[in-house]
Amino acid sequence: MLTVTQVSTAQRTVAKADGEPLLRVAFVLAPRFTLTAYAGFVDALRLAADEGDRSRQRLIRWEVLGSEPIVSSCGTPVVPTAPLGPAQPWDCVVVVGGLLHGGPRVGAQTQAFLREAAGLGKRLVGLCTGSFVLARAGLLDGHLACVSWFHRDEFVAEFPQLRVVSNRMFVVDRDRLTCAGGTSVVHLAAYLIERALGRASATKALRIMIEDQPLPATTLQPEAVLTERSTDTVVHKAMLILEQQLHSPMPIAQLCEALGIGRRQLERRFQQDVGLSPADYRKRLRMERAHWLLLNTDLDITAVGLECGFQDGAHFSRSVRQALGASPRQVRSGSAEDGAYPIGGATQS
Repeated sequence: MLTVTQVSTAQRTVAKADGEPLLRVAFVLAPRFTLTAYAGFVDALRLAADEGDRSRQRLIRWEVLGSEPIVSSCGTPVVPTAPLGPAQPWDCVVVVGGLLHGGPRVGAQTQAFLREAAGLGKRLVGLCTGSFVLARAGLLDGHLACVSWFHRDEFVAEFPQLRVVSNRMFVVDRDRLTCAGGTSVVHLAAYLIERALGRASATKALRIMIEDQPLPATTLQPEAVLTERSTDTVVHKAMLILEQQLHSPMPIAQLCEALGIGRRQLERRFQQDVGLSPADYRKRLRMERAHWLLLNTDLDITAVGLECGFQDGAHFSRSVRQALGASPRQVRSGSAEDGAYPIGGATQS
């Protein structure tokens, strides 16, 4: 029986002999698409598609589909290399999403193309907010999707019937592959490369991009405001949930239920790992977020408090004074002393 490596080597030999690629990828770029997501994914394909760094489309081939230049969210346009024709020639179609509130969405012709690809059993890949494009076309029904923690609330609000996670790098659910965006796109590309060409090709592409070994789909997404390093996976997952629910904090008992762990055990593991209880960690997290919003945004002070899960403006003001010795307005003006937040400084709701 041949090993995966032997099969991959045999496939590469056949591909070189007849000139046929092992993986054919079509890119669909949404209006105001994220340039980093497209560039990272296609560059991983480029580095795996040829020997050395010659960038020939030998083992992998790809095209950007469309009829006119598509402008990215940063203003840089990408010119399509092939028309939006039949879906049959492609092994997978990669949809690169963009700004959720940035103008037009993909058109009816593109949605029809995606539905045709789905009907043919092609793999559909959603990068960044590409998951929104697939969901709007009805192509994530019955599938688990992955979105960034940053867009989770928007996804849930628009598609309450769909299952979604935002604590993984990417999700592979049969022929639907979705990821959070950012650097997770290169690891999703590596996943596809490994299955078509073998792990050596995937590892080579990532190492040239100064990335480590290919990361599994279950790798946790990094968060925006985690204030402590965690080595305990359960504690880290709890931290992610607490951050995602910061504006409407769930009871600790509900957090334990979501994690499938008892309260005493979670509190013990939190203390062992980061030296805090879950409740104290949440208080620190809320104050860190509030401090950042006061200094870096023009949100109304009451809105900052609500965003950080405080009951009302008075509750928020008292908590800030107890933690920082100054009012939210003084913090915003820069007249408060900057420093560490006392663990028990903010009152808990």
